[in-house]
Amino acid sequence: MTTQEKIIQAAKDTLVSESKSIAKLIDFIDDTFVKVVETLAECRGRVVVSGIGKSAIIAQKIVATFNSTGTPALFLHASEAIHGDLGMVQPNDVVICISKSGNSPEIKVLAPLLKRYNNILIGMTGNTSSFLAKESHFVLNTWVDKESCRNNLAPTNSTTAQLVMGDALAVCLMELRSFSAEDFAKYHPGGALGKKLLLRVGDVLDQTHKPMVESGSSVKDAIVEISEKRLGVTAVLNQNKLVGIVTDGDIRRMLNKTENISGLTVEEIMTKNPKTISSETLVSEALNILEDFSITQLIVLDNHEYKGVLHLHDILKEGIL
Repeated sequence: MTTQEKIIQAAKDTLVSESKSIAKLIDFIDDTFVKVVETLAECRGRVVVSGIGKSAIIAQKIVATFNSTGTPALFLHASEAIHGDLGMVQPNDVVICISKSGNSPEIKVLAPLLKRYNNILIGMTGNTSSFLAKESHFVLNTWVDKESCRNNLAPTNSTTAQLVMGDALAVCLMELRSFSAEDFAKYHPGGALGKKLLLRVGDVLDQTHKPMVESGSSVKDAIVEISEKRLGVTAVLNQNKLVGIVTDGDIRRMLNKTENISGLTVEEIMTKNPKTISSETLVSEALNILEDFSITQLIVLDNHEYKGVLHLHDILKEGIL
């Protein structure tokens, strides 16, 4: 077998091994799992997730998932907990301890201390006969028959099982709370989804460059305004009221019809009744309008007051697409 073939085979074997371990977790979703989810949902404090070694890394990921899906959580390293950080745990907190063996020295010290302060302890372990399992109020079984590595030593299948069990808890809590896409956006305002659900036209509108000419202005004035503001359009106002717009397209169509523009006014070439939106409109809705009508700009009006031009590029810069 060539080196390339060995690499491909090892990768495939790892994926198959880990996928089988995850599939076996289905047998461990029982009444105890339901009680754990209900306990977490009823928690009046935070969910404190602790572990040591590779399990500590998994604990941090579970905490991140909880926090981003509406379950307040924090990470507590098991070894640091017994050297001063135990004060992070408050009376109403629920603690999840993660350990493959359930018998690590730090866990043996930490688990009894947590029970002493009357916190509910949930053990996540692959050894249901371990010290952690016996000390816990509830046990989440993450047993795997082997690791993926040849020596059955490197945490691979076991940590993946812990990770997946944490995801299952988070998703179940989302279901109980009817956690919506809008709720998700609140916790991810900087992400594409958050911007799509929260960002409004007024948030991206550049009101310092509002292209506009007065009714009766020459076409030349409109061309100059469009060129200076670089938005491909200018509003036409009559006593501060929008009466139309002149776009690049209007200019091109005019030039195809006439060579002498000296006597033309904007009213003769402008587009009346253009598409408009308010500054409170969601940017995602504005994008839909642009796509539906195959246009690149929208006039922004608030109570008939001209606020500026929203350009497709303003939306693209926010990464909403």
